[in-house]
Amino acid sequence: MLSINDLSLQYGDKHLFRNVSVQIHAGDRVGLAGVNGSGKSTLLKIMCGRHEVDPGIVSRASWFSVAYLPQEVTIDLGSRSLFAEAEAAFDEILAQQEELQQVGEQLALCDPDSPEIDDLLVRQGDLQHALEGCDVFRIRPQVERVLFGLGFTSADLDRPVADFSGGWIMRLLLAKLLLKKPALLLLDEPTNHLDLDSLTWLEDFLLQYQGAMVIISHDRAFLDRVTAITWELSLGRLTVYRGNYSHYLVEKAQRFELERAAYDNQQAMIRQSERFITRFRAKSTKSRQVQSRIKQLDKLERIELSETERTIHFTFPPAAPCGREVLTLEGVHKQYQGKAVFEDVDFSLQRGDKLAVVGVNGAGKTTLLKIIAGLIPADQGVIKPGHNVILSYFGQHQAQELSGDLTILDTVYHTAVDMTMTRVRSLLGAFLFTGDEVDKPVRVLSGGEKSRVALARMLVRPANLMLLDEPTNHLDMSSQEILQEAMAQYEGTIIVVSHNRYFVNSFVNKVLEIRNGRATIHEGNIDDYLDWRRRTEAREGAAPAPAGPQSAPKSADASDPGQGADKKTQRKQRAQERQALNKKLGPWKKKSDAAEQEIERYERRKTELEAQMADPELYSDQESWSATSREYSQVERHLERAYQHWEEAQQAMEAIEAIEQQ
Repeated sequence: MLSINDLSLQYGDKHLFRNVSVQIHAGDRVGLAGVNGSGKSTLLKIMCGRHEVDPGIVSRASWFSVAYLPQEVTIDLGSRSLFAEAEAAFDEILAQQEELQQVGEQLALCDPDSPEIDDLLVRQGDLQHALEGCDVFRIRPQVERVLFGLGFTSADLDRPVADFSGGWIMRLLLAKLLLKKPALLLLDEPTNHLDLDSLTWLEDFLLQYQGAMVIISHDRAFLDRVTAITWELSLGRLTVYRGNYSHYLVEKAQRFELERAAYDNQQAMIRQSERFITRFRAKSTKSRQVQSRIKQLDKLERIELSETERTIHFTFPPAAPCGREVLTLEGVHKQYQGKAVFEDVDFSLQRGDKLAVVGVNGAGKTTLLKIIAGLIPADQGVIKPGHNVILSYFGQHQAQELSGDLTILDTVYHTAVDMTMTRVRSLLGAFLFTGDEVDKPVRVLSGGEKSRVALARMLVRPANLMLLDEPTNHLDMSSQEILQEAMAQYEGTIIVVSHNRYFVNSFVNKVLEIRNGRATIHEGNIDDYLDWRRRTEAREGAAPAPAGPQSAPKSADASDPGQGADKKTQRKQRAQERQALNKKLGPWKKKSDAAEQEIERYERRKTELEAQMADPELYSDQESWSATSREYSQVERHLERAYQHWEEAQQAMEAIEAIEQQ
């Protein structure tokens, strides 16, 4: 067990913690919530001993081991191989095993009457007890299971750690913590560098983990599945909620309503007392009552609201009109150093489609977005944008292209079209730049802050096709929700790469999976795609893909059954298969398109009628009101019928595609 007692910490005028007291028990699963800068990471550092506090503030049982994963890599892991570095998690166990062997050898050579034999026997018993349950002879399978689960491959095991990027180093550090199996895991944004498969594997692993954990994450779906308790840090105080993140939001809203009512009542009482004091201070006959009110106010413990109510709302500039077909890719192929990243990528997007691109790290998600954006060429294939398509792209490199001499506000405002200064300030507020902060020059910002400015600048440019590569990496939950709502309302087309399932799940209607060099379109959101994955794996009787090493994309000369086949013949066969599928889908697609046109027409007329019905003058003319009301009812019936026709067509097309995929 670990406990924190009356923790207070202040930097200047800001109280980071005010008399914080909390306990962690064995098996607790805690999600730590709070806005950026509320002290979440500092609290984890205090719990693991990396941030010093006064003696007695933090106490823990001797058996309660703690391990901490920071947000960023701050250590040099040396030149060992990946496997050797991961195996180092068992250094203490391996040292105990070696010592146990040495003690056994000493006992074999020791004289039975020697006074040392008792000490050796005691030490032997201690070591045997410590090694019980460690499964020391299965260390390699344990190491491989965790490394493969986090996305490493068999070919990576002997590679030097220095060859891996920062994101993969973070995965290695996470693997070492999981292998150590401490009593308490402290994880600060563990999902930042994980793809969807690795993230799913980590969730399953943590659900089976026997120890306690405290997790900071901006991935709501991850917190909902893994945690059962939520701590909220707000204005220096820590509040405990029983339940996962979604439960916490509901209970917090209820608490805030009660808190707001109590605050309003207290403020009314304070104003009444202050008016009484001001009015009767000079009257001797009221002096006793005045002094009583003054003492009452002095002793009053004033209620402080736990947070400021958010009033920030943001919507994208209207998407420019464009053709129904927004983007078509045919036979797109890309390779690096003779190895195929992906090949024969075929899909098309219509106006208003919102597509999530998923796949393991290295599958080519970012490469595909850059090809569509025109930043790098495809080796083969055709990318055809539709009529009047205006493309906007956000990638990580854009943060470095910002002018350091401009302020945050100038950087975004000078890019915006038809947006007022007030709307630009509201947008910047959604991206955590408020008040005078918008006047900071870009050159003094951190890397994460620059990325947020680059994203805000991209979002104010009029476009009808947006390409977004990990847009939520540096946003807190509130900012993610604002951006998420704006994307759901956006009338244009979106292609997004994101490991944050909850963020994309609410607004995407298609998922493009890139796996083993092949790209497959799935109708529906991320949940629908994951359901399809589970059904497919169950049908094939295969273990879930994240639990083992990922197969590398096959290169052109890889050995497989179709190695000797003529590529032109293969492409021709695939084209014929696509034509046959399109022939089957054609009639239903026409019905779907016709239903969409009806929906657009009736939705437009419904909006016009609602505007008329909002005019009070309509109700002064009984005949006009009756006619408008009748037409409104008719439009609603037609709209409902059009939606039914559209759903029937969609279900028919999904059934045809499902049969073809089997």
